[in-house]
This record gives sequence, structure tokens and C-alpha cells, in this order.
Amino acid sequence: MELRDTAGLYTTLVTPRGPRFLYFGVPLGALVLARAGMPPAPAALAPLDLPGRRRLRRILGPRTLLLGSPRLTSSAVQAALVSVRPEASLVFYWPRRIPEALLRLAPAWGVHPSLLPAWRGPDPTYWAIRSGARETGVSLHALEGAYDTGAVAARATVPIHDADDAWTLARRLDRPGLRLLLYAAARLGAGLPLVADPQDPRLATAAPFPTDADLALDWRLPAAELVRHVRAAAPEPGAHGLVADRAFLVRRARVARARLPAGLRPAEAIATAEGWHVRCGEGALTLEEVSDEEGRPLEVATLFEAPGGG
Repeated sequence: MELRDTAGLYTTLVTPRGPRFLYFGVPLGALVLARAGMPPAPAALAPLDLPGRRRLRRILGPRTLLLGSPRLTSSAVQAALVSVRPEASLVFYWPRRIPEALLRLAPAWGVHPSLLPAWRGPDPTYWAIRSGARETGVSLHALEGAYDTGAVAARATVPIHDADDAWTLARRLDRPGLRLLLYAAARLGAGLPLVADPQDPRLATAAPFPTDADLALDWRLPAAELVRHVRAAAPEPGAHGLVADRAFLVRRARVARARLPAGLRPAEAIATAEGWHVRCGEGALTLEEVSDEEGRPLEVATLFEAPGGG
């Protein structure tokens, strides 16, 4: 089943009967389930610095078990979750591996921010933007021992805009992802199956956390490709730049419109009335927002000042 989310919404046509859901994920997902009348029984929440945890506690009341970033390999934690006898497990952007012992408790379904089997792994928005893809989305899939390999029951497609960075794209994926979460809860709550199709492993692409080498800007590449790189890494952790032995992070950049001297080589910088530009293998990159390696904002011009400001 594929849900083209071009209209921005869809509704499920089933009525839940209130099953015991075990929830793993960010507080927002559990909060949305609770407000829809499908509160999780116990909920394991992480990361805890995201909003919604206090509101969720107020809605669920003191008798519902809420675990803040628990160690799921702990025998005590597993015993507490087993004691609830969940009928289904729902996962919404849980940041760590869930032990197979917990996945076997009940049918487990998760929402992943890509169109599986594309971009399996923890950082799909980075790789989707950097690859130049024109669309991505969210997938509702069965959870298995291997990350993001389970059969897919539903997808919703979201376009990638030219101005998107990793943060803005991730935020636009939240709403369709929550709709898939509610769709799964409603069907399971009504005793209806989630029919899922196996993924084709030949179409799979990997989306690991980018390494320092991945984040480094290679000035020999075309400027348009480096702009995607910057957007993919923004606002955090930032793309790594190196010009004239000065290391910095690029938070925002664009393809230069200015005509630059023909003799300028890749990684050489020059200033025009439009700002500072770095020559690339094709075109040049205009640096619009940069920071030092510790993340402190810098004026672009200070990158190219001689020692002592002279």
C-alpha cells in the first residue's frame, strides 16, 4: 500500500478498541497516540531533550509506566515491559537498536523517514539531500532484527525542496510519519491486519551517520553538488571546509553568481561585491554562514584575514 501524501493529510476509517501498545520513540509520537485515544501502555522515550514528555505525563497520568531513555538490554526493564503483555509495539524514531527479545513480544511496527528500501539507517535525510534526490518520504514497516529491512505496509511521499536542509526536511516528514503511526495503531486496534510487502534488497541504499570524511567539502566537485552537501549537513553537524589551511564549518552556501578569474583553482578563495567565494571543480561556492570548528559563528571575511588581522 502506498499513500501519496500530496494533499497533506489522509484519515483512517477504522475505530480502535484500545489495545495495549508498547511504544518506543520520541515523546511526540506517544503524545499524538494519546490524544487520538490510543495511549500507549508503557512508553520508552528518547531522546529526552525533545518536547512533549511533561505533557504526555499529564495526559497519561501517574499509573502509566514511562521510561526515560531506558537501557533495553536490562533484565529489569525487559521484565517490566513483558509484564504489560502488549498486543503490539509501535516505534517512532527510536534512536537505538531494540533487542529481539522485545520485538518478539508482539507484532512490532516502526516508522522510518525514507522510502524504504532507500536509505536504510540512522541518517536518511542527510543522504537523501546530498544524493540530489527530488523526493523522499516515510515508511511504515515491520521491525526485524536487522535495521530497516522489514516488509513495508505503507509509505507517504514528500518532495525535497531546493531550499531544504536536514532540519527543515526532517520537520516536514514529521506529519506524514505521525499519520502512518496513527494508521498502524487504528488498524491494529480494530483487529485488522497490516498487509506488508517485502523489501527488494537490490534497491537498498545505506544511510549511516556521516563520518568526518563524509562531511569534508571536496572543492574539486561541482559547486551545485557542494551546495547539496552543505544543506544535507545543516544546521548540525555542518560541512567541513578547508581553505588556505584554515578549517571551518559551512552552515549555509549557494552557487556563486559572480564571474570569477579564470586562473582561480579549486579551494582558492576570492572576494567580490557579493561576498566571499571558493572556486570548485565547476563554478564556485559563495559562503553565506560559517562557524569555527567548535560551532561558534564567524564572519566569513575573518576566514581569509592574514594573521593578526592584517
